[in-house]
Amino acid sequence: MSLSSPSKRRDVDVMKLMMSDYKVNLVDENPANFYIIFHGPKDSPYQGGSWKVHVELPEGYPYKSPSIGFCNRMFHPNVDEMSGSVCLDVINQTWSPMFDLLNVFEVFLPQLLLYPNPSDPLNGEAAALLMREPERYKQKIREYVDKFGQAAPLLDDEDDDDDDDDNDMSDEDD
Repeated sequence: MSLSSPSKRRDVDVMKLMMSDYKVNLVDENPANFYIIFHGPKDSPYQGGSWKVHVELPEGYPYKSPSIGFCNRMFHPNVDEMSGSVCLDVINQTWSPMFDLLNVFEVFLPQLLLYPNPSDPLNGEAAALLMREPERYKQKIREYVDKFGQAAPLLDDEDDDDDDDDNDMSDEDD
């Protein structure tokens, strides 16, 4: 495949995702803006949870990294609990055109969930809990998975067009 056409490469990467086991929903038929359902890795406190992840591919993809954010809440040192943004070096600093979108969902995000980096936190509470009380940290993850870690089906466009982004974050606050 020729890397001379970033848009062709983008389309191929998105197609690979769609043909894998992931549920992918393009926004307005645009392969540079879509949602994907991501499942927590096996043998982790996130196992059994599913998250709706918003992916935006910049104009220069694959030379520029994708923008990735969780739509439903997650308790993790490197994920901002309210905005869902992800702090991941391989996406933010060390991205390479050799990576593709399958790498993001099959390797990078699972690795991030399995091996959090509490020294560079977006969620200070999660980082502190991980370092001081690892068992309580895992318990809190499980609480979040039970409460927020069930991604809404992707094909819910008919009934609530504009406000589905807001609802995922504020279902129940105790």
